[in-house]
Amino acid sequence: MIRKAILMARKFVHAAVRKLIAALPKGRRFAVYRSFVDCNPQPAERLVLKIAETKEELEACFSLLHDAYVGSGFMKPDPSGMRVTIYHALPTTTTLCAKWDGEVVGTLSLIRESALGFPLQRIFDLTAIREKEGNIAEVSALAVHRKFRKTGGSILFPLMKFMYEYCTTFFDTRHLVIAVNPSHIEMYESLLFFQRLTANVVESYDFVNGAPAVGATLDLKFAPEIFRQHYASKPARRNLHAFFTEVRLPNIKLPQRRFYTTNDPVLTPDLLDHFFNQRTRVFENLSERKKILLHSIYDLPEYQRVLPPLSESNPDVQVRRHQRFSVKCPARLSIVTPDGKEDKVSLEVVQVSRYGFQARAHVPVPLDVWGEATIQLGRSEVSRIKALASRETGNGFYGFRLGEPDLIWRKFVTALYRGSTHGDLEHATRFMH
Repeated sequence: MIRKAILMARKFVHAAVRKLIAALPKGRRFAVYRSFVDCNPQPAERLVLKIAETKEELEACFSLLHDAYVGSGFMKPDPSGMRVTIYHALPTTTTLCAKWDGEVVGTLSLIRESALGFPLQRIFDLTAIREKEGNIAEVSALAVHRKFRKTGGSILFPLMKFMYEYCTTFFDTRHLVIAVNPSHIEMYESLLFFQRLTANVVESYDFVNGAPAVGATLDLKFAPEIFRQHYASKPARRNLHAFFTEVRLPNIKLPQRRFYTTNDPVLTPDLLDHFFNQRTRVFENLSERKKILLHSIYDLPEYQRVLPPLSESNPDVQVRRHQRFSVKCPARLSIVTPDGKEDKVSLEVVQVSRYGFQARAHVPVPLDVWGEATIQLGRSEVSRIKALASRETGNGFYGFRLGEPDLIWRKFVTALYRGSTHGDLEHATRFMH
């Protein structure tokens, strides 16, 4: 009886405190929320943060997400005990997980743009963000195990740091977007300085069982300075600026990439079949249009047996082939000017093909002039090749045509075209030196 009375008293006090905070002006209220930050710069070794890549890790993430969403009313219970969506099937989606003593206790998914777009673009307009430079990723499917939800962010903050570090160093992402329940939006606004996409709340978002949603975005280019202004003077455990931008957590296991690719697909045909055909009916319930797009993304022969069949009455729709890998390779183009001088232009290669590439330059590149391109494909792999800027596509991006590709380029691009997962790419390029 005494224990029950104590628990009831605590709930009463917590409710009263929440009401008092809610009554404060927005600026003061957000400052109070920031005072609750507890980001341990030295988490226990029992915590490991990594990409979910095995069947067991993915299943644990999807199960944790299912229980959290069902508990919050964001979905109805699924017979599989998992929340799995078509976006989880895409090679441009990465699922992060936090493991405590080997058990998955936290997860979130980063969805980069693909042929299927983003979940939230059905209800929020992303035009203003698309007009800015940089790639966009939607933060989705966030869940923390209930036994860690009242431990001062011991899982949430390391998971958020992992997300920040992965996006800024590996995932080639500048803009994060979210669609969250109105009861959660102030956490993102006050602690991480997300800005709302619109002032209005969408009353029914079908992606989360018709619950209301608020959209928001964070520009990672300017986030460090904003964090510095609000957190730099705080003690270590409340300094989110240092935690995100300076602290290095050995708990984070970033992918060991040999090449400068920017995404980490992990789904083999067997894993796709397991999660989207056998355990759930995600593939079976897709619209015909999404089935066509899925076939354009996974157009390798070994995937055909697990993809949903296309309707025989469906017209022969031609869709653009979608790469499973994007790249971010530093490069330099040397051009001899008419007066005999050598002009060197720094490039950033973002797409590659067998006989060309797309790159960004911060200075104008002359068109239809052959030069020598030196492209760093990976830590140890450099391709030197004749290249010509054949067209300007806007915002400093150029399409380049190649002369005869060298052996390193041919082997690298062939591996990209034939690879389905990050592991496949590593295996296919072991012979490169």
